[in-house]
Amino acid sequence: MLAITQRAYGGPEVLEETEVERPRPGAGEVLVRVAATSINAADWKLRSGQLGEFGSMPLTLGLDVSGVVEELGPGVFEFQVGEAVYGVVLGGANAEYVVVRAHTLGRKPAGIDHEHAAALPAAASSAWQALAAVGAGQRVLVHAAAGGVGHLAVQIAKHRGAHVVATARAVNHEYLRDLGADEVIDYTATDFAEAVRDIDLVLDLVGGAYGTRSLRVLRPNGRYIDLQGSDAEGDPRYERFYVEPAGVTMREISTMVERGLLRVTIDQVLPIADIAKAHRLSESGGVRGKIVVTAWNSLS
Repeated sequence: MLAITQRAYGGPEVLEETEVERPRPGAGEVLVRVAATSINAADWKLRSGQLGEFGSMPLTLGLDVSGVVEELGPGVFEFQVGEAVYGVVLGGANAEYVVVRAHTLGRKPAGIDHEHAAALPAAASSAWQALAAVGAGQRVLVHAAAGGVGHLAVQIAKHRGAHVVATARAVNHEYLRDLGADEVIDYTATDFAEAVRDIDLVLDLVGGAYGTRSLRVLRPNGRYIDLQGSDAEGDPRYERFYVEPAGVTMREISTMVERGLLRVTIDQVLPIADIAKAHRLSESGGVRGKIVVTAWNSLS
């Protein structure tokens, strides 16, 4: 089968199309024929080596998958061959086929295509799980709210009854209000640390120096959830978050999508041949929503 692999860490130019052996699913696993994937910050950070070594070379990246069940491993009864599924994989989705643990998959939401489904798994799962404790009446601050995780987090927090404050460039303010944000702050013109107070939870999708500044806006018993790595580590309110692939999360996301409560924004759709371009776009910042990459298989 075809896959996008890399033999060394580096820039987008290390990504290359190669022929590799098609995997077989083991016990509790599913072989998925990939229709589409999407780019997450973790993809280009892994590619460049910023997150340290990740498996052995040659390496195949890709955390999001939407596709069709091709083969079932022993002990898998909850899915059928030919069924449309989606989910988070721990690498390997930038290929014609990928093996996925069955208990981490969900059925693709009805009413959306594989491109939109592929934009959801890692980003929506991160938002859903990171905001699990948010309840009605709480004040939530989302940084980088127009990005992949951020625009979904705004909707999920609002659905849970929170008052949502979002930081984003001015060009995205109307878009975020349409998604449910109650207040939007232009971080290029206003210091959010001076503009908001009494926040119950900060979801930081920027990291770095945003950490200690975000702590200033929290209530004494508030929570600061960091997805990127920041200078707030060590504070008792600090929590470093990592998404956990889970079928139950995918089912909750599917329900929201099918009920019209959650919509994913796609900035661009590119073919797998342009995956290096997709990495460059994601790495440059300023993407509204997600960049989706269609695989060699046309399934939509």
